[in-house]
Amino acid sequence: MTITSAEFISSHNDHKKSPPPDKPEFAFIGRSNVGKSSLINMLVKSRGLAKTSSTPGKTQTINHFLINQNWYLVDLPGYGYASVSKSLRAGFGKMIEDYLMHRENLSCLFILIDSRLDPQKIDLSFIQWAGSKGIPLALVFTKSDKLKRGELARNTKKFEDTLLKDWEELPPRFITSTEKKLGREELLDFIDEALANK
Repeated sequence: MTITSAEFISSHNDHKKSPPPDKPEFAFIGRSNVGKSSLINMLVKSRGLAKTSSTPGKTQTINHFLINQNWYLVDLPGYGYASVSKSLRAGFGKMIEDYLMHRENLSCLFILIDSRLDPQKIDLSFIQWAGSKGIPLALVFTKSDKLKRGELARNTKKFEDTLLKDWEELPPRFITSTEKKLGREELLDFIDEALANK
């Protein structure tokens, strides 16, 4: 897929204020500091489409971007921020849950995982919740350039093995690095194929 246009459409904290559900949506979510905004910017080849920050918790609303005039990329607030108040964290949870449960045009939820870390309880819990609700999802391992190849393979296998204790079949998985532009074509091809099957 070639990205010819990427346009900011809306930012809000209520899924009911989302654009009309007349185009497929692909949403991105992840834990604090997982590199979500950088990944989105790499995908669309725009440095400033999604706001990046060294401060976790920058994304606090549901942000819609119209890509190629025919699908939406959705930047969701993260889950599990340590640096925001409990009431705000609870708000993220409800906002995210309402969007994911009620957005009928959601084609795939990309859950970002920091490839440098052992399986994190909060990531596993969120994946289990989304899977139990029948939300179509894929896993995106980020920051792969920070590891040697053997370490990366071990870490991703450890994550997959942990998931397989509860899952019969693993969701689609992608290895990415925004520094090396790794995984961009694979993700866009996946989206392209999903669009073709609509």
